[in-house]
Amino acid sequence: MSAMPENQTTNQNLNSPAHVAIIMDGNGRWAQSRGLPRTAGHKQGAEAVRRIVRAAGERGVQYLTLFGFSSENWSRPESEITELMKLLRYYLRAETAELHKSNVRLRVIGERSAFDDDIVQLIENAEKLTENNNGITVIIALNYGGRADIAQAARQLLLKATSKGGVPAMKDMEKAISANLMTAGIPDPDLLIRTSGEKRISNFLLWQCAYTEMVFTPALWPDFDANHFDKALAEYAARDRRFGALSGSQC
Repeated sequence: MSAMPENQTTNQNLNSPAHVAIIMDGNGRWAQSRGLPRTAGHKQGAEAVRRIVRAAGERGVQYLTLFGFSSENWSRPESEITELMKLLRYYLRAETAELHKSNVRLRVIGERSAFDDDIVQLIENAEKLTENNNGITVIIALNYGGRADIAQAARQLLLKATSKGGVPAMKDMEKAISANLMTAGIPDPDLLIRTSGEKRISNFLLWQCAYTEMVFTPALWPDFDANHFDKALAEYAARDRRFGALSGSQC
């Protein structure tokens, strides 16, 4: 049998995911179907974030990664970007204290240089305030792209090789790349959920999702609730995760 990847989650209960990642899709369609501006969908999407952070923590999920804003999202209309940045500021200001009170640890991955200085400061403050909490870790991906993540990891390895005069042996390269990703120190996702019926991962955690189970639901993100979450967990639990090996009955 092939061994489990070194950075793969090792739950005592393999039917329960330690790390769930979610592509939160459908805010705009939710709003448009109701004759509302797209920004109304984003606001309702923020409410869904609150629900699912709470639900995930209650169900014993250790890590929850949410795709909040991709590097491709900057191509959206300027008015929508402005409203999204306002909502991000509001969320970081209004929710950080509550997350801390609930023992949630917050981390943000993605390239921060594109954000205004006050947003970067809010992110840093939130991470600092919650860094010693030992409840669920919530990772928000902001201005994040999976290819860029792999590229920056490769660049870091190249810089280290140049300064130290060598590169890791081939047998150590996968571990070295993982250690230089923005998610370093976080186990790979066991389960990826995408809402809105789309069936692709859209440049999200490309390296990290090599062995991730995927569940696609037609529910739009603002409608996604604990019941939808439980259905995704149940579908995950029913699967036979082999990581390239034969199933138990075939060994």
